[in-house]
Amino acid sequence: MPRRPNYNRRDFLKTTAAASAATVAGGVWSELAAQDSNSPNEKLNIACIGTANQAQFSINNVKGENIVALCDIDKNYLDRAVAEFPSARTYKDFRELIEAEADKADAVTIAIADHNHAPATIRAIRAGLHVYCEKPLTHTVQESRLVAEAAKEHGTVTQLGTQIHAGENYRRVVEIIQAGTIGDVTDVHVWVGKGWGGGERPEGGEAPPATLSWDLWLGPAPERPYVAGRYHPAQWRRWWDFGQGTLGDMACHYMDLPFWALKLRHPTHCEAEGPDVHPETCPNGLIVRYRYPERDGLVPTKLTWYDGDLVPKQVAGERVPNSGVMFVGSEGMMFADYGSYRLFPQEKFKGFEPPAPTIARSIGHHAEWIKACKDGSPTTCNFDYSGALTEAVLLGNVAYRVGQALEWDAKSLTATNCPAADKYLSKEYRSGWELA
Repeated sequence: MPRRPNYNRRDFLKTTAAASAATVAGGVWSELAAQDSNSPNEKLNIACIGTANQAQFSINNVKGENIVALCDIDKNYLDRAVAEFPSARTYKDFRELIEAEADKADAVTIAIADHNHAPATIRAIRAGLHVYCEKPLTHTVQESRLVAEAAKEHGTVTQLGTQIHAGENYRRVVEIIQAGTIGDVTDVHVWVGKGWGGGERPEGGEAPPATLSWDLWLGPAPERPYVAGRYHPAQWRRWWDFGQGTLGDMACHYMDLPFWALKLRHPTHCEAEGPDVHPETCPNGLIVRYRYPERDGLVPTKLTWYDGDLVPKQVAGERVPNSGVMFVGSEGMMFADYGSYRLFPQEKFKGFEPPAPTIARSIGHHAEWIKACKDGSPTTCNFDYSGALTEAVLLGNVAYRVGQALEWDAKSLTATNCPAADKYLSKEYRSGWELA
């Protein structure tokens, strides 16, 4: 089956550059589809940046389409992927893949270390490729804004890899909260008993394996020697140069639920507490407090995040498991996690009947993105929504690292009371890896 002509998509994106991806679902796309001999059932040509671990999960969810290109800095990983997709073109450098595949591929999945998310994503967007990127969307607050703006400008279809957003329980929780079951929600507590942090930078270094392109793995990050087992493949999240600790790893999953249910977007205040700040590694435990203003008829809301060894054993008087979300409202409380929810006080809500479902069952998080790439339908975790979510998440680490409560002006991306925050809102890039 012939691939959808690339010029149709390019011309369409140019004519709708000012529109958001959600707007793409209108008549212009339908008109183009009618002109094209290929239907929405035709397979996409997808390039995959990252091929192992979480990237393998992503590939497994899109491999019903045409996997036309693969990229990995680790030859062992790449070879395993090639064995499954022998006709795919291969690359070590995602910059080369994006340049070479811009007129061959329709879309790209990105599942690599956090510090490389923005350089890969923004290049793909500017090349006109639709993008599915794993969480967190970026490594810095500023990058999130730049990526979201680029996606809007170029009209590409985007989705953040917060797969639980497609789960049935999250949808039922959102409906119950938005139905006013527990009244006005004034506080939300979100916690994850996991700790990506601690450790000292190793002295010296060693030659990387011949199968690993270490300089490409470093990408925009400052140069440092390779040390086996300390960075690639599994430990990079604990280092500021590459990850954002537990907050960066897990908050986009768990904070997504209150963001969705309470229509949150940009906080006006953020403060954090934890152990003494280490210049190299993230904390083993962190507490972040956000304040959100009135929005869309909803009362001001406080959101508190806890992780690692600072997670609570009780929240609002209730014993809680190691991870979850607790909504505190004027008429009751609600605990929720990936698969269940409970209402408090139990006596008050005995026999509770949830409202009729209003949020449609998901066809699958990756499937939703694939469908949107083909027919212009909206995605639920597009980069406008998930960009704001990622900004808020990463702002918590900024407040922690400066050791000061931040009064936040989201429009200008500045902490109005703390110029010192600027150095953590953005970062410098090694030559050749800049976003501009």
